Amino acid sequence: MSLAVFACDPLQTRGRRYLEPLAPTRSDFQRDRDRIVHSTAFRRLVYKTQVFLNHEGDLFRTRLTHSLEVAQLGRSIARPLGLNEDLVEAIALAHDLGHTPFGHAGQDALNESMLLHGGFEHNLQSLRVVDRLEERYPAFDGLNLTFETREGILKHCSRRNAELLEAAEPGGVARRFLDRTQPSLEAQLCNLADSIAYNAHDIDDGVRSGLIQLAQLESVALFETYRRQALAEYPDLAQPQRARRLLYETIRRMLSAQVYDVIAATQQSLAQAAPGSADAARLVAPLLRFSPAMHAQSTALKQFLFTHLYRHPQVTQTMEQAKTVVRDLFQAYMATPAEMPADFAARADTPRAVADYIAGMTDRFAGREHERLTGRAWR
Repeated sequence: MSLAVFACDPLQTRGRRYLEPLAPTRSDFQRDRDRIVHSTAFRRLVYKTQVFLNHEGDLFRTRLTHSLEVAQLGRSIARPLGLNEDLVEAIALAHDLGHTPFGHAGQDALNESMLLHGGFEHNLQSLRVVDRLEERYPAFDGLNLTFETREGILKHCSRRNAELLEAAEPGGVARRFLDRTQPSLEAQLCNLADSIAYNAHDIDDGVRSGLIQLAQLESVALFETYRRQALAEYPDLAQPQRARRLLYETIRRMLSAQVYDVIAATQQSLAQAAPGSADAARLVAPLLRFSPAMHAQSTALKQFLFTHLYRHPQVTQTMEQAKTVVRDLFQAYMATPAEMPADFAARADTPRAVADYIAGMTDRFAGREHERLTGRAWR
């Protein structure tokens, strides 16, 4: 793999928190990716909500399929830019490991429950998963990933939590939130690929669910441009029985256009900034970007999805029920920690132990636990 001068080189990694010998056949970033794929937290993503709950249909995206789509898009952009594909893939596959059951509703409910105990941030929780909560190795907690992968996982972080992380790990992954520098270009790419992925698959899932109609999307320029292109090349897609193919072809073209736009816009910004190393790229404004026109269209699509899908009454009603489950679980475990597994119940910091336990649950396990502890089925 030919790397650009501004890419992260695994031979120049800032290393792991616990020293380990190099693998004979894999780079450090490949090794990170493999550890993530084999982790318990990664497997649980298959039963964690993206937008639609797992029981609502077999074909809706989950956190796992979303993470795979982010990794695919990330690698497609990384290669022509000369960035490190293995690092991009590792970050993409790990970025949602700390997400709660029931998607953002679960996260919001857990944060509300933890307000008096430091709050809850899913990006910080993803870092906790790979740094501490995974228990696979005899010599250390967590997965002992490289600095560069851990840096990319911590996409957002409050200043308070950044200060706490910095105190525990001076000059570590939280330092950039205090000195206002950027993460690696690979991490910046994953942030953008995340946005591209969920915009596209939420259209697909929204239409599949019946909550969004194709006719509504005609008002969204980013979608409508490529729907018209698809119909111009394949007029028979206008037939009602081929509507699904029209949707797929439109989304495919929309994804390709965004990928090519990011590549072109980023190549231009890299040429202007001319960073001479991966660390030099951290010292300037974010370099991974859309063109202004594509950024505006992407923003308009997000606004459409927020109004017509994420705030749809059917979705909102289900998410309110999910929030109740998380709140009830938190109260039950706080009142009786012994209801949790022994290793969680024995921890001195009970609120954080409860948050860690709930955040690690899948949707269906959280539902079963809620029924066991309260005697009420939540749906």
